[in-house]
Amino acid sequence: MTCQGKEDTPLPYTASPIKLLWSDLFLFVSKLWALPGILLPLQLARTHELDELYPSLRNGATVLIHIFLVVYQLAFLLSLPIIVVCMLPGLWILVYAAIAFTINYAIAMLMLNGFQHVLVSQVPVVERPGHDRERWLYINGIAAGHHWVQMNIDQLSYTFGRKVTGVHNRTAGIVFDLIECLVQRDFAYATGDIRRAYVLVKEALLNPECDKVVLLLHSQGGIEGGLILDWLLDELPHDLLHHLEIYTFGNAANHFNNPRRTRLAIPEMIPAPDLVHQFGQSVGYIEHYANSRDIVALGGVLHFVDIPNRYMGRLFVRPNSGHLFNLHYLDNMFTLGPDMNVLDSNPFMDMEVEPWATAGINGYDGPPHRVRYQPTMARDEAFLPVAISLQRSQTNGVGRGLRVKDFSRLWQYRNGGRPKDTEVQHYNDTHEHVHL
Repeated sequence: MTCQGKEDTPLPYTASPIKLLWSDLFLFVSKLWALPGILLPLQLARTHELDELYPSLRNGATVLIHIFLVVYQLAFLLSLPIIVVCMLPGLWILVYAAIAFTINYAIAMLMLNGFQHVLVSQVPVVERPGHDRERWLYINGIAAGHHWVQMNIDQLSYTFGRKVTGVHNRTAGIVFDLIECLVQRDFAYATGDIRRAYVLVKEALLNPECDKVVLLLHSQGGIEGGLILDWLLDELPHDLLHHLEIYTFGNAANHFNNPRRTRLAIPEMIPAPDLVHQFGQSVGYIEHYANSRDIVALGGVLHFVDIPNRYMGRLFVRPNSGHLFNLHYLDNMFTLGPDMNVLDSNPFMDMEVEPWATAGINGYDGPPHRVRYQPTMARDEAFLPVAISLQRSQTNGVGRGLRVKDFSRLWQYRNGGRPKDTEVQHYNDTHEHVHL
């Protein structure tokens, strides 16, 4: 289902929830070819202890429980129309549904989730000066119980050398999780974990002792993070929101807002130092990472990113499949070595890219602000690093090819590092731009 008169444009996320639901169901069916890619490639021989499919008793039990819940939930859903056709009394149907939901809840809570809403990374990290003024938060995706979320935040802690707090988006089983995704995405319904995460993010942004808030999102966590961002944009001033940075992986959201503070009408008539303050975007930085054959990303960030003003942020696309956070995303994009430090290079970050700028995207017709790259298909709605801009102008495009790591801000945080903000600006004092 698309906008009337615009056959290739999906419905706006503010459209009728029922229409959005039907549209998403059709979208899911159209992407079913990528369904096996959720778990592939397995590469079990290369897994480590923090990977979701690492061969251990705990992971094996988790997978078996999820398989049982998929069968159980599908059987329950398929039984409902049969019960209705048989014209059983309404009270019996309600009792049957209540018993089925209670059994499902008990299995999910006792065997997968536990009762802890907020988790903290448990691995040892040596925090550097300034880290105490940062807050790192993570919201997981579907099918992640307590054990997998703990592994997620532990690997994030190793990767970025900081303590990471995880807000547990509890699983109810894959089928029921997918239904919850549709409710959150199409009806903009805020579940309990969204509300808890919102409180934590807002408190951190309002804390005068906190200079930076980093929000990491995976899968369904992207939907939840998008709703949280909408609330923050409604309630907080832009100078506070500018301390927020958001990084998503396999984002399932249908929109991601980051409006500019005001309309940039005649940039050449405004002093360059004033541009950042007046015309910069509300949230400091947003980056999206996606696998090109990940069905969740195909129905989320990759489907909506080219719609003007719909999906703000820089996008990096890895030409592969897989949806699991540690196994398919972190292991390939921020590869850990035997000492649990991020290696200085990996095939994804070392990919050479061929950029070209496109103006007029996301409602802005000023200097080049969005860039595409191949083979990673990266896109950017902010200005490129100044150092790269100067390099390109000085070498006239000849020399070392640009790589993914040259554009990834999150890459600069690896092993406890910090980005060189003087090299990554929305507009620098010398009025340099990227011309490609």
